[in-house]
Amino acid sequence: MRIVMPNMLAYRLLPFNLPGFPMQTVLITGCSSGYGLATARHFHERGWRVVATLRDPASAALIADERMQLLALDVTRDDSITAAVDAAGPIDVLVNNAGIGLFGAFEATPLATVREVFDTNTFGVMAMAQAVIPQFRARRTGRIINVTSSAVLAPMPLVAAYTASKTAIEGFTASLAHELGAFDIEVKLVEPGYAPTTRFTANGQQRMAGLLPEPYQAYAQQVFAMLGDAGTYTQEADVAEAVWRAANDATGQLHFPAGADAVALADARGAQSLAPMG
Repeated sequence: MRIVMPNMLAYRLLPFNLPGFPMQTVLITGCSSGYGLATARHFHERGWRVVATLRDPASAALIADERMQLLALDVTRDDSITAAVDAAGPIDVLVNNAGIGLFGAFEATPLATVREVFDTNTFGVMAMAQAVIPQFRARRTGRIINVTSSAVLAPMPLVAAYTASKTAIEGFTASLAHELGAFDIEVKLVEPGYAPTTRFTANGQQRMAGLLPEPYQAYAQQVFAMLGDAGTYTQEADVAEAVWRAANDATGQLHFPAGADAVALADARGAQSLAPMG
């Protein structure tokens, strides 16, 4: 008699919570606004338990209930990470969404500012992954979703340091997916496009002050005009849906571009890589 064992990962990552199955829990970083806020709402509406983290829960646009837990979290501080992960309890999916932006001439960017960007966008992601991997490995199930940017899909001007911080996570994620696959843990990438409706730029105004000195002003205006003329762009809902698909993917897909512009860039890069040499 042939005994067929159930795919426990498939059971643990059902798109909707069904009777007889344990409720799925997702921990999302950076839920104060933008992608994180939209993603928290998206999962909550679909029956998941959501652990929404942000630096100041008192300012959250989310309302806590039996399936929505709001926790303080600063991904640049080890003690904050430990406290949040402990308070969250067992989780099924980690979404590393917290990030900070940087736009300006690299020549004018202090290395202290570059380090600040890397502390959140790169080392914060790594620290959160390290914090949850032990529980995932012990249960031999779990998923880590790292949100990067379409800046990794095609070179963009005046975001050199920011792009570096996100490109590091692309390589990190691809490598980590291999080593954690041995424990049935999956790791995914969501790559959002340009999203003018978020507070991404506004939240970084103080950090970006003085980073466009006079010699770069004319060129920067050309870049701003190019962005303003973009025919397609990304909305918060696009990213929430891409994260949702990554959380429930059963195909082994690694990259999930989010937004029409990001999808176009990913398609163009794929076509370029398939082009014949010579």
